[in-house]
Amino acid sequence: MSIRSFVDEHYRHFNAGTVARASASLVEVLDDGGRIFLTLAGAMSTAEIGRSLADMIRAGHIAAISCTGANLEEDVFNLVAHDAYVKVANHEDLSPEDEAALLERKLNRVTDVCIPEDAAIRAIEHHLMGVWRAAQEASESLLPHEHLYRLLRSGVLEDTYQADPNHSWLLAAADANLPLFVPGWEDSTLGNIFAARCSEGHLHPDVVLSGTHYMTDMMAFYRSCTTPLAFLQSGGGIAGDFPICVVPLLHQDLKEEHVPLWSWFCQITDATASYGGYSGAPPNEKITWGKLGVETPKFNVQSDATIVLPLMFAYVLDR
Repeated sequence: MSIRSFVDEHYRHFNAGTVARASASLVEVLDDGGRIFLTLAGAMSTAEIGRSLADMIRAGHIAAISCTGANLEEDVFNLVAHDAYVKVANHEDLSPEDEAALLERKLNRVTDVCIPEDAAIRAIEHHLMGVWRAAQEASESLLPHEHLYRLLRSGVLEDTYQADPNHSWLLAAADANLPLFVPGWEDSTLGNIFAARCSEGHLHPDVVLSGTHYMTDMMAFYRSCTTPLAFLQSGGGIAGDFPICVVPLLHQDLKEEHVPLWSWFCQITDATASYGGYSGAPPNEKITWGKLGVETPKFNVQSDATIVLPLMFAYVLDR
């Protein structure tokens, strides 16, 4: 039985039913010429979402991606240091002393796996510093992901790949020159490193452009789209909040007419709506903000994105 047939047969009700309906609806959007605007929050890259997302990019289904700085860099960390990652069984049982021991070993834990500082973070820092310095010497200012695109395209990392490069979504995105939006990049590990080197006087802040530049690029991207955009939001937070507000920005703040709403919406989250938790805001609430319409297909899957998102991608690709 194919994955699509399995989901259609067994995913009938509750969150499973929503996954099936959302997946079938998304296929209809893509069959009608639409494409996906994907957002990635949480630790999806360390969860190795590239194993399915890279195929979605190569298939032409992804129009653009908005992600956290962590997801941007952690795909590359995994690409060059996969064999040095340390899996942690029974991570729920770790004591504070166990966590301190991981710190002593320079192992940065992300739930059940640790990112090795020297093999991953410092290795990428060494190469990326060369990219940043070259841009500074050329008086260039680039967005965070454009620096990483340059690094990947340069080929200097190829001999260090430990993970299958076909499983790197950022490598697939660089090959396709996919538009990326990385709001709040400064709070990522590489963002911290860049700020540190600026503080030391080795780099100038202008080398890396800011979130405002990402938003102006987002506006230009949205205006240029001629096909329906399905907004597929994995998790919550800034990765989703940042791009979805481009519609009211264009319509309400710039007073532009004929700004199309997002054509389709689905959020995968374990958050519930509350006065303090916007990331759990249900899709209907977005109508009041001028982001979605009454007739927009809307789905809210209250589940684990590391389970649901690869399943939805497999459903789409299972033709």
